[in-house]
Amino acid sequence: MMKMVEIIMPTNLHIKPTLTFNPSASISTWNRIKKPRGTKTRKLGAVFASISTSSHDTIGERLWPRSELCGNNKEKRASKKRVFFLDVNPLCYAGSTPSLHSFAHWISLFFSQVSLTDPVIAVLDGEGGSEHRRLLLPSYKAHRRKFSRKSSAPQKYPSERSHVVTDILTKCNVPVVKIEGHEADDVVATLAGQVLQNRYKVVIASPDKDFKQLISEDVQIVLPIAELNRWSFYTLKHYISQYNCDPCSDLSLRCIMGDEVDGVPGIQNVVPGFGRKTALKLLKKHGSLQNLLDAAAVRTVGKQYAQDALTKHADYLRRNYEILALRRDVDVQLKEEWLVERDRCNDLIILSNFFKLLEQSKRPTYRRGSHSKIDQAPIGKL
Repeated sequence: MMKMVEIIMPTNLHIKPTLTFNPSASISTWNRIKKPRGTKTRKLGAVFASISTSSHDTIGERLWPRSELCGNNKEKRASKKRVFFLDVNPLCYAGSTPSLHSFAHWISLFFSQVSLTDPVIAVLDGEGGSEHRRLLLPSYKAHRRKFSRKSSAPQKYPSERSHVVTDILTKCNVPVVKIEGHEADDVVATLAGQVLQNRYKVVIASPDKDFKQLISEDVQIVLPIAELNRWSFYTLKHYISQYNCDPCSDLSLRCIMGDEVDGVPGIQNVVPGFGRKTALKLLKKHGSLQNLLDAAAVRTVGKQYAQDALTKHADYLRRNYEILALRRDVDVQLKEEWLVERDRCNDLIILSNFFKLLEQSKRPTYRRGSHSKIDQAPIGKL
């Protein structure tokens, strides 16, 4: 069955030379070395400590030296242009409540203080979400769907809000991408790989922890920090300081221990004695889930209960990996006009009018059984 690809483009764009994309290359490569004895990792400040959604232990002994983080040719790296990916859906909520005020606030700060004239590509979740993950695991994000059914407006409301958001973004010269049956995370991961092949840096604007698995020298995250009322950059350097491992190892730990937020059960659900301490010890030695499973298939890697768990439930763990790992093969192609400098000429008037319309609304945030003026406003009036 053919998937619907919805791409809404601004009208005033200038075309750059044709792109060259090598689909065989991966998003990031890791030039890893052993951690020198006695090396101390610097702790992150309170800002980055507060953004972690769960506690993480050290699961690797590999660090990158400053020369790897900054590059041997600093001037060359500094001159590399950036492309921003805007993960739209999380910005449209204040906590768990749909809020166009939240979207207006964060997008205004993003355009004025973060992306400026750098290219921005906005991505929304497609209709139906992630079909392949739900087929693998029906409980995947089931509680979110249940909450949505209980608290959301009539069926047309999310669609109307999406049209408002899309209209604002396109008027600010940001292309909007939405692909049926796919989450925004996978679309961003796929397009990010294509952007990197064109020798740009990637910055992903999102609070979603899943994007940490993409972090590399040329892939950064910028997070909306509500407590500070600003966006904060989060880089490979911050990641290593926080977790003392590479993103591959962190993803592997989540696959073993599960992800309660996304409804992905860990191995302790089938082997109660297999806890975090065991997982950390094994990953510290083997580095990744795949390496661990490969080793367990040919030799003993730990205590008997752990060995039995890894051999008996290898498919269980591989399923978790397939669910939690971001896909990089979504059928979407980067367009050359998305890489041009963004024209900011419309920002002030479009966002000012949007804020005025929000202020005029008596009930700007959705309440059961009613809609605010902004939710009912025709797109043309924005």
